[in-house]
Amino acid sequence: MGVPATEASIDSELAGLHLLHRGKVRDIYAVDDHRMLLVATDRVSAFDVVLPQTIRDKGKVLTSLSAFWFREVGRYVHNHMLETDVRKMPPNIQKHAAAIEGRAMLVRRAIPLKAEFIVRGYLAGTGWQEYSRTGAICGHPLPPGLREAERLPEPILTPTTKAPAGQHDENITLKQLAHTVGVKEASKAGALALALYNHAAAFAAERGILLADTKLEFGLVAGDVILIDEIFTPDSSRYWSAKDWKPGSTPPSWDKQIIRDALLDLKWDKKPPAPRLPDKIIERARSRYLEIHELLTGQSIA
Repeated sequence: MGVPATEASIDSELAGLHLLHRGKVRDIYAVDDHRMLLVATDRVSAFDVVLPQTIRDKGKVLTSLSAFWFREVGRYVHNHMLETDVRKMPPNIQKHAAAIEGRAMLVRRAIPLKAEFIVRGYLAGTGWQEYSRTGAICGHPLPPGLREAERLPEPILTPTTKAPAGQHDENITLKQLAHTVGVKEASKAGALALALYNHAAAFAAERGILLADTKLEFGLVAGDVILIDEIFTPDSSRYWSAKDWKPGSTPPSWDKQIIRDALLDLKWDKKPPAPRLPDKIIERARSRYLEIHELLTGQSIA
């Protein structure tokens, strides 16, 4: 699958804007001392390697869903979102509207807390692997005999480090979290993460969707803990269909698991460069992104 025109145009810096950071998916540009521009591209990564192909409209799904959830949970916590309509952004951003419309978010600058706040409501992924070995996750002892994908007695906070590019995040305990980001900040952000998960899980459940786990990030603005990055997207969260859920095996998820599975089938060594995948795999993954967006928001992207 070729790179769409809009994606090709944002694979290099946007003229007149200073690129602060190019992540695996998002590009971050400086606007002024108090604001930044986040541009969600259609790039896709797996096993911390960016693939040579893109998933068309993926960046729009991530931006639209994040904006939807930021508005939905705004009563609980401040967040960094200022604007998603490029026409209402500064003139030096507006001139790039053709390339970034629908995938750009103007945000407040914040000092990121140096940890990721993972909330788990079900036993899956690395949480299931750690539980299988130790009977606990990140220092949380759990009842014996739980099965893969089992609903946990209550959601738990299982934070991780924020590793430098090319390295993997590592699970840490709540005590290590407090040491890393500060006792006050860890307590407030941790409580917010659990409350936000519970709200989103209930919201999704009304639509026949299970929110198995999610990653949240927080930052500081004038000492206030606010929500940053993305929120409850298929890149940061594991969504399952309630009708497909059965403890004992992990059901299909609305995310890039299709991509991961296809790469594993190729016996790839998880080192760059990543191999190209058949177009049908990319299109199946795109369909899943579009589907979860519509199920949650009631609106279609394309």
